[in-house]
Amino acid sequence: MPVISGTRTAAIVTAAAALGGGVLAVAGPAAAVRPPAHPARVAIAGTKPAWADAATRVSSRPVTTGQVSLRVYLAGRNPSGLAAFARAVSTPGNPQYGHYLTSAEVKSRYGPTTAQVKAVRAWLTGAGLKVTKTEDEIGGYVAVTGTVKVAAKAFAVTFGQFAGPDGRKDRAPEQNASAPASVAGAVSGVSGLDTGANDMTPADTLPPPAYNNWQAGPCSKYYDQNVAASEPPAYGVTQAWAVCGYTPSQIASAYGVTDSGKTGSGQTVAIVGAYDSATMMSDANQYAQQMGEAQFKPGQYGQDVSSTFTQTAANECDAPAWYTEESIDVESVHAMAPDASVVYVGAASCDDSDLLAGLALIVDNNLASIVSASWGEPFDQATLVATYDEVFQAGAARGIGFLFAAGDDGYESPAEDPGSDEQQVDWPTSSPYVTSVGGTSLAIGKSGNYEFETAWGSPADPLAADGQSWSAAPPGQYPDDYTGSGGGGVSTEFAQPNYQAAVVPVSLATSLPNGATAPEPMRVVPDVAMDADPATGMLVGQTTLQPDGQSYAFSLSREGGTSLATPLFAGIEADAQQAAGHRLGFADSVIYERYGTSAFHDVTGTPLETPSLAQISDYYTDPGTQTGPLITDLLTLGVDGEGAPALPAVAGYDDATGVGSPAGYIESFENVVTVKPWR
Repeated sequence: MPVISGTRTAAIVTAAAALGGGVLAVAGPAAAVRPPAHPARVAIAGTKPAWADAATRVSSRPVTTGQVSLRVYLAGRNPSGLAAFARAVSTPGNPQYGHYLTSAEVKSRYGPTTAQVKAVRAWLTGAGLKVTKTEDEIGGYVAVTGTVKVAAKAFAVTFGQFAGPDGRKDRAPEQNASAPASVAGAVSGVSGLDTGANDMTPADTLPPPAYNNWQAGPCSKYYDQNVAASEPPAYGVTQAWAVCGYTPSQIASAYGVTDSGKTGSGQTVAIVGAYDSATMMSDANQYAQQMGEAQFKPGQYGQDVSSTFTQTAANECDAPAWYTEESIDVESVHAMAPDASVVYVGAASCDDSDLLAGLALIVDNNLASIVSASWGEPFDQATLVATYDEVFQAGAARGIGFLFAAGDDGYESPAEDPGSDEQQVDWPTSSPYVTSVGGTSLAIGKSGNYEFETAWGSPADPLAADGQSWSAAPPGQYPDDYTGSGGGGVSTEFAQPNYQAAVVPVSLATSLPNGATAPEPMRVVPDVAMDADPATGMLVGQTTLQPDGQSYAFSLSREGGTSLATPLFAGIEADAQQAAGHRLGFADSVIYERYGTSAFHDVTGTPLETPSLAQISDYYTDPGTQTGPLITDLLTLGVDGEGAPALPAVAGYDDATGVGSPAGYIESFENVVTVKPWR
């Protein structure tokens, strides 16, 4: 399944999504088709995509021709033991806390055995599929090719034709695939059965960068600097122009990084995304120079990028959107931890399987102790959930912490995101083995001081045609004026992890997105939050296509989204590890231990005890060419959805901002007695 990048820009906000929106008409009633009968088989969860149903069927005829290119993922020798160890090694007070394993030890204890690999290969070749590659590490797989007819028999499925998420007619299995009971315990997932995730397109050449997202003026250098005296008032007062984009030094000052004196020295942060910006290193250094920050030193920045790329087109993964993502990630981590090493891992595409390979590469080779990933998708569109969690657990066992963006559409809901067909949380951010990073709107004062934060959620109420009022009563029409907000909510898949038990209210953890009450508390996201509102976002620099449509040059733009919040927190986590003097690994337990202390700001919906906070922003009709009449919007802060999808930010833990945003988080790790030895 193609994964959505989490970038939010400061223009009329649009997700950098790889998915097309077209849905084809149903050709006729579906015939009842039964899968071939195979005794003693076990279903492989997640192999039938959620989008392949009666509503999207475009033909009653089964698909029996064509080719498949599959990865059959290996489950490892002791999945329950790995999960238990990952929890123990990440929980303060447990005798195993902090006693991490080496990569070789993780593989020898929990990786797939030689016998498992041989058994899976024998099953697949015996079924008539051709093995093309075998990876026997954590997150490993057996890659095979063959015909649709052979795959149907091997996995006991029938294939149909559906309107896929890419706007095309796609092949997909009509049932979950299954494996013989004799090998099912060695299989955690399968990718490539449907063409919505992999249509076997040939390798692509990476396209050049897209237009820049130019921000129109006027704007403010800090919160509330320039009052929009010529624009209509809102909420009884004259509002100010939105910020032009904070600088790294402003954000570092507001979140306590500057006062901590920590720089991430001795730490390594890995960033996982798709594709690769050819100018990333020079862009990052030019950005640092313009911002008055330290440039990367020789050897401080590295890359491990796929040798080939696929699905780069705008109607597929949209490679240039991922260049922007890469720039946000690299420059944000470096801004918060200027002495930390940074490794960018660029996947071959935005598919689940390719991004998973990047995550597994980090674990198998111990490339970093902190991993930042600013992408995700609605949970019901996720594949390979079990395999992803195995990689996260293996990372925890090795002392590697994964940070994932909580999403930019609040509680994923059809009312707010047409790409979601039900109210739900995102994935992988909802895994109990990752740190979920949500979004806020951040007010920074003239001297870099922290003024306040509220949950990110900014309805954009346009200026009326007469210029004397707003088009609707502020905050505007919902969902028409809804432009995005920080992700969060309650998982329907994962039970409440132990680190949330003493913090997350039971009433919240049992409130399922469909309105039902769960019998037991469930996993709630996010865990923490940082600045993500594009209207209070950070300046980011990258090489882009210029307004003339012909030349390319380094340009600044104001960026936001939980794509910004996640690498910002990854940099702060590097500073915290420097302060602690050891790896924090999967850090949710130590984060929740600090809940309610000076380590975090408690972020609420009414930080100044006033019911409404707002800014005004002008946008170009075409931000790339800086043309067209300006569009003026009133941006009300702190409205993270309305109605059923609402995520209210309240005192204490909430599913809009988690335990809050960093305050004295870094200093809280100094002079703390820790378990030895640390490896």
